[in-house]
Amino acid sequence: MRQLAFEQQHRELWLQLRHLLDNLDRPKRKRQLSTAEAEALPFLYRTACNHYALARSRHYSPELERELHEMIVRGHRHLYAGRSAQLWRLLIFISRGFPQVFRKQIAYFWVATFLFIVPGLLVGGYCFSQSELIYSVMDDTQVAQMESMYDPANRKPGRSLERSAETDMMMFGHYISNNIGIGFRTFAGGMLFGIGSVLLLIFNGVFIGAVAGHLTRMGYEETFWSFVSGHGSFELTAIVICGASGLMLGHALIAPGQRTRIDSLKWRAADALKLVMGAAAMLLVAAFIEAFWSSSSIAVEIKYVVAALLWLFVALYLGLAGRRSHGPG
Repeated sequence: MRQLAFEQQHRELWLQLRHLLDNLDRPKRKRQLSTAEAEALPFLYRTACNHYALARSRHYSPELERELHEMIVRGHRHLYAGRSAQLWRLLIFISRGFPQVFRKQIAYFWVATFLFIVPGLLVGGYCFSQSELIYSVMDDTQVAQMESMYDPANRKPGRSLERSAETDMMMFGHYISNNIGIGFRTFAGGMLFGIGSVLLLIFNGVFIGAVAGHLTRMGYEETFWSFVSGHGSFELTAIVICGASGLMLGHALIAPGQRTRIDSLKWRAADALKLVMGAAAMLLVAAFIEAFWSSSSIAVEIKYVVAALLWLFVALYLGLAGRRSHGPG
């Protein structure tokens, strides 16, 4: 393409980028930047970088190269300099990037959901109908501890007697460590050609299903379900997403296609790591809810209403966040 045609084709985009950069160079009190313009900046910047590379490879005039170089230097300064830019990128990732990657790789999520839910439902149903089956999943000590945690007489449902005196903040730290540990192991199991992720998804589903079936049979359903329903929307969904990320790695190793296994793994890992980072954020939210809300003495009816709203929020967030009907990107 000749330089004149190249400039005519992309000049409007460069003017948009220059306008945004001029606006950002003003003092904060004088900036007039809309949310849509701020969200468009990364796309305009990446496109200008591509145009600059093309201009250099095609040996266009030095004036055009200098113009594009000046814009991308300014854009880089606003996008990547300072803590505020890092926070902005994090917010963009959570609000758009993570749910977009989730929908892109949703097939793995449904496979992971099947591996997690179906064994849990089967074992939970068996444990509900035959109480002795719980001892096939847990030993006597674990069963006794689980029963004491969700005994209606327990002052802090969901906490063992050893931890009942600990503060909500201490439990918040404990839940973060425990939840993220489970999520990371489920993801890392994908490096064993996906077998580790499959086994951990099934194991977690069986364990949770067995506990739910057994405690419901004992008549502890109000204590148990009101406790887990609130944070479960974030926690269980995040664990399944971590499992889906592990399945992506396993698929890359088992069926690399035309790539080498290393290249296939790198290709899949780009999206898998984004999913894991988003799942980690969800597990952080789950830990907060579990520590400060789930064990509270709020009325059970209110807990169920809040739980329903949280499940609806997670579904809408993953299904709709980051969708745009028009505009850059």
